Amino acid sequence: MAGDTPTATSGGEDRSRFTRAEDSVTLGAVLEVLERFYPPDTAQSWDRVGLTTGDPEQPIRRIHYAVDPTLAVVEEARDAGADLLLTHHPLLLRGVHSVATTSAKGATVTALVVADIALYSAHTNADVAWPGVCDALASACGLDRVDTLTVEEGADLGRVGDLTESISLGDLARRVASRLPATAGGIRVSGPPGAPVRRIAVLGGAGDSLFDAVRSCGADVYVTSDLRHHPALEAREEARGGPPYLVDGGHYATEYLWLADVSTRLRSALAALGDAGASIEHHVSTLVTDPWTFTVGARDLADVLGDSAASDV
Repeated sequence: MAGDTPTATSGGEDRSRFTRAEDSVTLGAVLEVLERFYPPDTAQSWDRVGLTTGDPEQPIRRIHYAVDPTLAVVEEARDAGADLLLTHHPLLLRGVHSVATTSAKGATVTALVVADIALYSAHTNADVAWPGVCDALASACGLDRVDTLTVEEGADLGRVGDLTESISLGDLARRVASRLPATAGGIRVSGPPGAPVRRIAVLGGAGDSLFDAVRSCGADVYVTSDLRHHPALEAREEARGGPPYLVDGGHYATEYLWLADVSTRLRSALAALGDAGASIEHHVSTLVTDPWTFTVGARDLADVLGDSAASDV
């Protein structure tokens, strides 16, 4: 193709395959970088990660980042002029038999194709990556050094580490709330507010399948989300009121922090490809895709502390 002249680099590498005649980085080049960060073969067997819409040869000049590929997020990406929408959650995780606009998923696919927006998802392969979703959540909790919580299907899942000094469960909950995006559900906590905690296990997204691993690692508290009634109640019963305590930050919120990390890493890696990569614009969506809108009658920390003070009288 005219204009596809190989570009000389200091190392003698031919970088022509990364650009088109318009001197833009291609989607294929972006995906090469992403799949080095988050290899698709490290995703869980039930997962569906990778490219959903898009042409590997299309030029990429603006990347939009979001947790969920909702209709509102796609509209935001379209209005911003994005060429690539990178999400954590896949659009087509479960089988569909039609992409007619009569369904939400069909309307989303159509909107992406009509707007020429590529959609790519890094889901459980981003959960297990180093660094990945769990590392962003661990950092929000104040952990600098972490180890693997458990291994599933040969991949590291979850993180566990120690704070430099113990803090109260209430203070940890406040810290998590201050660093996660606000949602209707807020932060749910199980355990006495004044209980000291130092060793923290984390898993972004749904985490009530890992209680055995949390107990085995000796964690004082488990920060995750989507804790269902029966598994959470049984875990607290097994703890006899002691650790591990539970902090449920909400599915969307506990995974949102990863977006800033991947956008920073991808920006740096693409800039190394030259001026075309450095000129790509990056935008992390602030649309809250948590499905809940508001709560009524929630019992918060002040209520618990008030009850505790009253019981001491």
